[in-house]
Amino acid sequence: MQATVSAVPGADSASAAPRRRSKQVLPGFGLTLGYTLLYLSIIVLIPLVALLTKTFSLTWVQFWEAVAAPRVLAAYKLTFGASLLAACVNLVFGLLIAWVLVRYQFPGKKIADALVDLPFALPTAVAGISLTALLAGNGWVGRYLEPLGIELAFRPGGVVVALIFIGLPFVVRTVQPVLEDAEKELEEAATSLGASRWQIFTKVILPSITPALLTGFAMAFARAIGEYGSVIFIAGNVPMVSEITPLIIIGKLEQYDFAGATAVAVVMLVIAFVMLLVINLLQAWQRRHAGMPA
Repeated sequence: MQATVSAVPGADSASAAPRRRSKQVLPGFGLTLGYTLLYLSIIVLIPLVALLTKTFSLTWVQFWEAVAAPRVLAAYKLTFGASLLAACVNLVFGLLIAWVLVRYQFPGKKIADALVDLPFALPTAVAGISLTALLAGNGWVGRYLEPLGIELAFRPGGVVVALIFIGLPFVVRTVQPVLEDAEKELEEAATSLGASRWQIFTKVILPSITPALLTGFAMAFARAIGEYGSVIFIAGNVPMVSEITPLIIIGKLEQYDFAGATAVAVVMLVIAFVMLLVINLLQAWQRRHAGMPA
């Protein structure tokens, strides 16, 4: 009798175990979560911890001397200013290109659509050398701009051009699918109610594509901040004039000043994080304002 009684709880627990396992919606969730956290730690968290640890080896005076030197401040100003300006230009022209590719039919449309991805396909060094050859004083384009007083190669203007080139596809490829899926019935309804084309764009189309525009802007801005290969050739790397922050970091690493390089990188990381956080908060506010899920 005791054996029978003792067997009953075991049977209940054995029957309850499959019942608990059956509640899992995603089979193998624990294993996949473990792999995700492992690779996230290896790729992101461990390098960030190493970056902060190396920076904390400096005293406050040494840290301030490393990040507040005039040459470093000029590099910060050029990097973030040029990245922000390039992202704003890409925001406008990326929307125009996406609009043309979606709303119009013309000969060579497929070729134009493929050319948008050219900055993705080109190695960054090749892109930088090509832009330098085009915009230099004896280049195909620079020879006509230099007599007008417009110098782009080895100037901050050339840095902006390079960042526009590498950031444009982010805006186009982010906005283009949203325009393709836009509801034409809303535009037709607005037209039937007497709305002008400008009113249809600002009141109907623009609110629906604003989240995509902000996402493309953030991606282009983030890519431009850390861009190195396509910029160093056309920038000329003139101290206090056209020197970018990644080049400052590379220079300190070549001088074995690892702590100074990490200090500059930490400041750059914090500023970029704050600016991207503001962009994402603005995007979330716009979604809530438009009645969309954040």
